[in-house]
Amino acid sequence: MQDYLIQMVSLGKKAALNAYVPLCKFAVGACIRTNEGQLFNGCNWENMATPLSQCAETSALSAMLTAGYRKIDEIVLISPKFVCMPCGACRQRLFQFCHRETNFYSYNMDGLLLKSLKFNSLLPAAFTWSSS
Repeated sequence: MQDYLIQMVSLGKKAALNAYVPLCKFAVGACIRTNEGQLFNGCNWENMATPLSQCAETSALSAMLTAGYRKIDEIVLISPKFVCMPCGACRQRLFQFCHRETNFYSYNMDGLLLKSLKFNSLLPAAFTWSSS
């Protein structure tokens, strides 16, 4: 495993441990690596009014954007035991900042790689502002 992936998994696990999920009890951590090699992590959190909750991917994306970065090279999701895929809303949010070669990885809390693929395969025919 590449050194940066080891670090991404570690940051994703740390974020998952900080998740605030009193309702679903399903903690997720995410880590995004930018084109420049910067890493940003985030966790999911729930609100009593559940539509106001936030996914780990969106938390990490917000941190990345706040720091002024705009291009994603790799995305790691960490979940307790099984493959965790981004929801539809997160797929669209992330897609806007990904490129054709952006990699997506799903790991469990033990650091076992469960799934690896190109992110663009998760959202075929995605909404874009361009006509091409």
